[in-house]
Amino acid sequence: MKATANLENDHIYILRLCDVMEKMAYAANIDPEHLERVVSLIRNFADGLHHKKEEDLLFPKMAEKGFSPVQGPVAVMLHEHEEGRKFVRGIAGNIDLYKSGDKEASEAVKYNLLGYAGLLKNHIAKENNILFRMADNALSDEEQENLSAEFNKVEKSLAPGGTSSSYISQIEELEDGISQ
Repeated sequence: MKATANLENDHIYILRLCDVMEKMAYAANIDPEHLERVVSLIRNFADGLHHKKEEDLLFPKMAEKGFSPVQGPVAVMLHEHEEGRKFVRGIAGNIDLYKSGDKEASEAVKYNLLGYAGLLKNHIAKENNILFRMADNALSDEEQENLSAEFNKVEKSLAPGGTSSSYISQIEELEDGISQ
């Protein structure tokens, strides 16, 4: 399996999480526990696992093939990862105030939920349709297999309970909780 297929599979669930975030932002009231779960999922799955595979493994391999980390497509992806982290800090930093009924915190939470979801939807489209296709053209089958093996090591190194399947289950639980 190509390493990029592994990343695209992650994207399926990250996009589902983005859909949940948009529904939460437009809801009259947001369950603070759902907000905490979203922050945890982003930090541990989308950023902690998925972006780790990209930033620590794929992007350096692409740099070996001439893709600059300071300009061009890889640089754009890295910048967008940082922008996403800012939105997550905006959610996390307002949860306690949101719980207390602070209207400004409520607006900040909603702004950051929508900001993250919109950013990631566009980001994933660029990765799936442009960056990963560039990687597929630049990397040999052997390099793809080696990257896939490295991705598997990263996934296995997660703390107990922090498996990809547990993150996916949590996303599905949120979907169910939001649609009720």
